[in-house]
Amino acid sequence: MSARPDRTPLSRSFFDRPVLTVAPDLLGRVLVRRTPDGPVELRITEVEAYEGAADPGSHAYRGRTDRNASMFGPPGHAYVYFIYGMWFSLNLVCGPPGHASGVLLRAGEITVGADLAAKRRLSARNPRELAKGPARLATALDIDRSLDGTDLCAGPDSPLSLLTGTATPSDLVSNGPRTGVGGAGSAHPYRYWLTGDPTVSPYRPHAPRRRST
Repeated sequence: MSARPDRTPLSRSFFDRPVLTVAPDLLGRVLVRRTPDGPVELRITEVEAYEGAADPGSHAYRGRTDRNASMFGPPGHAYVYFIYGMWFSLNLVCGPPGHASGVLLRAGEITVGADLAAKRRLSARNPRELAKGPARLATALDIDRSLDGTDLCAGPDSPLSLLTGTATPSDLVSNGPRTGVGGAGSAHPYRYWLTGDPTVSPYRPHAPRRRST
């Protein structure tokens, strides 16, 4: 019989490491989202790492702005951004303050609060699709810009926290290019996922957006 996932909160030191170390180590951990409607918990199954100023695919590649300020730390905070005028995405800030690296949460399995998540994700055809992709994950967990900068290490009163869960052995982790990243950052193999997990989103290469004439 497998052991129950560890409910111990992860400390700030977990996040205060190089982003390429933190990213695969997030797989199998449990994200807790607390709302007045009740909690939703998610076992993380897919992530992408972004290295800040060293990474052309990162929002912080060209420096600090009002939008990306949370990426610059301290570690263990949330960076939430709005994309395509429609969706939110949740990132976890890593590394020392000022380094601006983070991990995008791309997919996971809802383990607590599936009924609540399903009310937010009416188009999901089955439980595996509730958080299959970063926008779906954010919708299922009621993530928006109001959570940008949230301290995940602030304790049980925080709207977001991360539990130890079940660490994943390296031989069960796959990695490859990030989804939808173009240009010089397209080839970086910074996407990590649980091999064969049904909640992992499909890989899609970058497709340039067509401009209207």
